Amino acid sequence: MRTFITQAYRILNLWQKNWTQILAICHLGILLSFCAPSSGQMQIEITGVGQSLYPIGVSRFKDETGVSNIVTDVIRANLTNNGRFFNIDLGNNELAENTAPDFGSWSSKRAQAYAVGTVTAQVGGVYEIKYRLYDVVKNQSLGGTSVTVTKQDLRRAGHVIADDIVQRLTGERSIFSTRLSYVVRNGKQYQLMISDSDGQNPRVALTSSEPIISPVWSPDGKKVAYVSFETKKPVIFVHELATGKRIILANQKGNNSAPSWSPDGEKLAVSLSQDNNTQVYTVNADGTNLKRISKSSGIDTEPQWAIDGRSIYFTSDRGGSPQIYRMSSDGESAGSAQRVTFKHAFATSPRISPDGKYLAYIARAGGYKLQLLELRTGEVVGLTQTSYDETPSFAANGKFILYATRANGRPVLAAVSTDGSVKQILSIPGSEVKEPAWGPFMN
Repeated sequence: MRTFITQAYRILNLWQKNWTQILAICHLGILLSFCAPSSGQMQIEITGVGQSLYPIGVSRFKDETGVSNIVTDVIRANLTNNGRFFNIDLGNNELAENTAPDFGSWSSKRAQAYAVGTVTAQVGGVYEIKYRLYDVVKNQSLGGTSVTVTKQDLRRAGHVIADDIVQRLTGERSIFSTRLSYVVRNGKQYQLMISDSDGQNPRVALTSSEPIISPVWSPDGKKVAYVSFETKKPVIFVHELATGKRIILANQKGNNSAPSWSPDGEKLAVSLSQDNNTQVYTVNADGTNLKRISKSSGIDTEPQWAIDGRSIYFTSDRGGSPQIYRMSSDGESAGSAQRVTFKHAFATSPRISPDGKYLAYIARAGGYKLQLLELRTGEVVGLTQTSYDETPSFAANGKFILYATRANGRPVLAAVSTDGSVKQILSIPGSEVKEPAWGPFMN
């Protein structure tokens, strides 16, 4: 059975090999607010693409050269990373959003859609970005939008426009404007990072000389809960990202681990070993009203709320080996928890898709691999060919799963589409990166 460190079945022998001993005495250094990034930029390697790519052209936005061409570059990169689009090479020719459409020219380039736009500097150091999207096949405008941002937020404008393009062409909400959190280790220093969805624009939320694990976003995207070892034991914190303000959510005797937000953001489920064996508890988001809800003589851990908030999925060895179960969020009566996973002899790390239809988990299957279970039918599909997968996290639209794994012998992040067709590796040269969590949609 894999090594149990801060929560039962926490994946890893690898952690002990690649991260310093959890209880080693090191000098503590904590930063409680965002600061300039000290880690390298994330690199993305797309190792798989969709079966049929949609050819689209995005012209260089007019008057963009004064701001380093960032908006168009972000849009094009986002569409490539989506795995469903092929960018027609248009060079640096600028076209404004009010340019009369030339469908014949675009058709000759074999584009099925194209986007044009304008970047306009305004008083007060802000920029207005307007864009329009055209359907080349139907020779018609599909509409557009405008975004007003500061110079520091020009990447966000590119994400917003790319999201708008995807939604207009596919009818699906896109996730370019969401954020990621992950932990980077450099030597004896650990950093909790917050970045754009493409891993770029990284910001440091917390720096410590002790491990940081299990970050999880609040439903409104304003806070992150995580486990920190800064006091030489696992303690759960809730961290407000805008201000850096933190509260201790759980610091009970023994291990405090595996936080999970309720859908309304009012509570968290956690795993505590204060009663000797690790069990699942709920606690208010301010740290009050701690309540034990699982009742077994085994280890119950890794709680995850169902989308309706009425039940909680969790990992337990009550049947002899780790499997995933479901119980009422009000508490487990004797024998009321129901087993959910059956295909594999070892199953951990449950994560529920945003629509509540799927369960992602890690199974021992010729290595530790990411699996996707359709809850209605019980059908299970393996999504990866890697062997050290851990800590899956769904994108806000449920179309991708982010997880930690190993590539070329080092810890990296990876993302895979839920149909398995698009695969990406996200890495930071010279650094170990783990513990990913995909943030929610931002209203």
